[in-house]
Amino acid sequence: MSDYKINKTDAEWKSKLSDEQYRILRKKGTEMPFTGTYNSHSEAGLYACAGCEAPLFKSDAKFDSGCGWPSFDASIKGNVNYTLDKSHGMVRTEIICETCGGHLGHVFNDGPTATGTRYCVNSASLDFKKS
Repeated sequence: MSDYKINKTDAEWKSKLSDEQYRILRKKGTEMPFTGTYNSHSEAGLYACAGCEAPLFKSDAKFDSGCGWPSFDASIKGNVNYTLDKSHGMVRTEIICETCGGHLGHVFNDGPTATGTRYCVNSASLDFKKS
């Protein structure tokens, strides 16, 4: 187990999540670009972790980056953790749900908005709550 607020065994995660959500959230996978439910989604509301329902991103922080994954220019303060990721021959910053440790995607410093930040997030790691 870990030091997250929500800790589950591998079997518990597998029973709660779809196969795709498990692969992404718990095994650090990535969905194919332009296939995720929330890539072109534009309703007002809140994007939460699909693993634990912790609020992660507000809809007003979402923008179309054209990269094929939902993109946000800011996260909800204190709910996303950052870690160095040197996998796949790259150096990136991985974003993780602070509450359950679920893999969300990566964050880059190439965003077109005033923050200069682009959170590139897998749709499968998110749930949407309409406001």
